[in-house]
Amino acid sequence: MPDFEKMYHIVCAAASKAIDVLDEGDTAQCRKTLQAALLEAEEMYVQTCGEEEQ
Repeated sequence: MPDFEKMYHIVCAAASKAIDVLDEGDTAQCRKTLQAALLEAEEMYVQTCGEEEQ
């Protein structure tokens, strides 16, 4: 079963970091931070769903 709590924490931590980076005016880093977290959470979800099918 996907660990939604862990995925939530990954995305929320990235959102918090992205806000701090955005306050500094670095929109490119903000985007990279959010994108990396989304990809990490998505990968966790896909891996877990694949394990359930086996």
